[in-house]
Amino acid sequence: MQNLESLLKKGTNILKENGLEEAGLDAWLLLEFKTGINRAYYFAHGDEPVSDETAAEYLKLIGRRAGHIPVQQLTHQAFFMGYEFYVNQDVLIPRQDTETLVEEALKCMNSMKEPEILDMCTGSGCILISLLLEREDAKGAGADISPEALAVAKKNAKDLGVEKRAEFVESDTFSAPYFYKKGGKEGEKYDILISNPPYIATEEIETLMEEVRLHDPRGALDGREDGLYFYRIITADAGKYLHPGGWLLYEIGCTQGAAVSEMMKTAGFEQIQVVKDLPGLDRVVMGQKPL
Repeated sequence: MQNLESLLKKGTNILKENGLEEAGLDAWLLLEFKTGINRAYYFAHGDEPVSDETAAEYLKLIGRRAGHIPVQQLTHQAFFMGYEFYVNQDVLIPRQDTETLVEEALKCMNSMKEPEILDMCTGSGCILISLLLEREDAKGAGADISPEALAVAKKNAKDLGVEKRAEFVESDTFSAPYFYKKGGKEGEKYDILISNPPYIATEEIETLMEEVRLHDPRGALDGREDGLYFYRIITADAGKYLHPGGWLLYEIGCTQGAAVSEMMKTAGFEQIQVVKDLPGLDRVVMGQKPL
């Protein structure tokens, strides 16, 4: 019978042999997930025996990770803005870079009372749900073309206790009937329109790391020929759905700031800014609808 220490070492070696750069970390995360132990417990009880059943289940997970399936898809756990989200193969795994987008939206909402938010291309719902958790007076909607992604978003909203303030709509950008009443002169409007749309140029997808290229849903990555398709579509109509003074915020690829800024300027937005993420790369473009 193996113990915790020998099992972790075995898992780490398998991942190293299969070219995983963070083999030790990934092996640990899967051990933590499978056994429920923390680091302190492991260091104090590394010689504790592990049942054959648990060891076999752990090594099965290791084998799947060796095939470059992301850890988050194996554990169905992803952490974003300090909250735990459920993820699976139907949604993009929330990434720390996107927290910059949420933080900028929260700044825009500082002076707003009971802000209403539209999260376009919502995926797992992590952006909308994080904003609702940070602002208990806010409510909003998440739209996505994928019913499978929307099922994940609804689960996350329920698990994190915001389901009464969040609704989810199956829609190819603004095409669903839900948006007809929102875009008219007398329609309901939003204070924040936020999106992390697909923005990888189609031909670039094949150059991405296996974890992304093979295991993230392609529809959440593919921004068509130049990566800018969804920015064009959303920006062209965004003004119809925003109150005067409302904000449009996008996550972008690090080379897309100038192009997306120009689109927003052409569409009549003001106060346009490009914001960098923690590593110093352009990550967010934002602009305000004139008052």
